[in-house]
Amino acid sequence: MTSKNILIISPFFFPEPISTGKYNTDLAIELSKKGHKVTVLCFHPFYPDWKVKSSKLNLENIKIIRGGKNIFFTNKTFVRRLILELSFGFFILRKIREFKKNIDIIIPIFPPSFAFYFNLLFIKRQIKKIGIVHDLQEVYSSEKKGFINKCLKYFIHKVEKKCFKSCDKLIFLSNEMKSEAKYIYNLKEEKLIVQYPFININSKITNDLAAIFDKTKTNIVYSGALGEKQNPNKLYEFFIQASKTNNSLNFYFFSKGVFYRKLKKQNKNPQIHFYDLVDKSNLKELYNLSDVQIVPQKENTSKGSLPSKLPNLLASDCKVLIITDPGSEIESIFKKHKLNDVVTSWHTNLLINALEKLISKDVDFDHQQKIAKELFTIQSMLSEIVI
Repeated sequence: MTSKNILIISPFFFPEPISTGKYNTDLAIELSKKGHKVTVLCFHPFYPDWKVKSSKLNLENIKIIRGGKNIFFTNKTFVRRLILELSFGFFILRKIREFKKNIDIIIPIFPPSFAFYFNLLFIKRQIKKIGIVHDLQEVYSSEKKGFINKCLKYFIHKVEKKCFKSCDKLIFLSNEMKSEAKYIYNLKEEKLIVQYPFININSKITNDLAAIFDKTKTNIVYSGALGEKQNPNKLYEFFIQASKTNNSLNFYFFSKGVFYRKLKKQNKNPQIHFYDLVDKSNLKELYNLSDVQIVPQKENTSKGSLPSKLPNLLASDCKVLIITDPGSEIESIFKKHKLNDVVTSWHTNLLINALEKLISKDVDFDHQQKIAKELFTIQSMLSEIVI
């Protein structure tokens, strides 16, 4: 395989511990291991608490160019997203001319989209453009009402459509996302690829978290980014109501960010506990100590994304309770491969019943891990990027 010069564009990158930042980091590392020269244009780490932390950390054989050191994000979702889109767009504008000269492949990670849209005029046509779509922002904007949100949806549609159509290949993290994007933006089928998120969890199990959990209780855990698409308020209400029905249950949030801080501040329930995100090296231990891990999706948003932590959860020794839309791709995957049942409603009684059923159920973790390794591999992703 011929070595390629690859440029990855995304504000989210190492050492961010979760979500897109972790995904982008592992992708860059694997491309580098294959002998490709990888450059990353990104921001200093700020996610998920939206507070910039200056970083000089590097990765072997990967060139990291950082910006956004002095950016301040507000707590208002719309405003901080606007700040991110515009500031990253101007950062890329300043850097793209310097790093586009010898690039063979450019990989924009969506969202955000404005940086790629804003700089298309400065990217040579002969450079191969492979977009990776983590979220369809138009799906999430469709749920919001009001004049401002209507204008925002129009802007998102125009920007995402132009970005997607300008790519030579688009990689979506689910068939559901691909089908929705194809319909919304009238995209050509031949350039659309589906590659599920890949397993990227450390196989080594640490011994750092045991003191957090009460071994006499059944421990129900949500861990990871906590934003609008996870339906945080309804998730918290589910935990409250479930705690009232069974005092042998303990509930945990391992997260950061605006929603996390609000829920932690208002919490008075002794069965609900809040902890910071665990280190990447401790994820396997956290999952194995969790009797049940919750994976929530807000109503009518399953077409917008597929949770990137799902492969890691299925590759661990923990039960997984999925809350998703009826007919979603996750529901289809679980049914096809005879995994745990999923819940397709946020009705509290249904959630509590499903949780109790799962707690008492014997789960075949060997089968669960086998399916995870079959479906969620990074090697197929790499083959789509570099042929």
